[in-house]
Amino acid sequence: MKKIMFAAAIVSAVIFSSCKTGGGDPKAVLNSFFEALSKKDVAAARKLATTDSKSMLDMMEMGLKMAKDSKDAKEFDKYSKDKMEIGEAKIDGDKATVAVKDKESGESTNFSLKKESGDWKVAFDKTSVMQMGMDKAKEKGVDITEGLDKLKDINADSLADKIKEGVNKANEVKEAVDKMNK
Repeated sequence: MKKIMFAAAIVSAVIFSSCKTGGGDPKAVLNSFFEALSKKDVAAARKLATTDSKSMLDMMEMGLKMAKDSKDAKEFDKYSKDKMEIGEAKIDGDKATVAVKDKESGESTNFSLKKESGDWKVAFDKTSVMQMGMDKAKEKGVDITEGLDKLKDINADSLADKIKEGVNKANEVKEAVDKMNK
């Protein structure tokens, strides 16, 4: 009986350790990150992202909550596995890049990952996302450095607060218009 219990414990440990979201493989982590976003599960995506990515994901989550019509919520569909091709990871110490090709447009974007506490995490912070945009603009022969330098100084948390404030004001106006139309 002890041998059966011991074997069951080992099998359980192997199963649970293999259920990890790919903490040792940047490509698997990015794949899981996109899968979570395609399901509009920002909480799950947050677990796969760097600590610095919190404010960007908070803004995405707030946008998702505000998206009342499905057209806005469909923005997350672009993260679906069938719409992209994820390349192999290029690892350089505790940083990695993974090229992701949009199957529809044929364009590729390099996503950055970093090791945090021994696990690979997607760098979806303001700086990394801006760098992706700058790289894409440079590919197309557009220099947006000056404008992006100004954006670097924007505090994402205060921007999120201002967006919430704007939404609240818009809701107040809508309520007032609705009352006038009654």
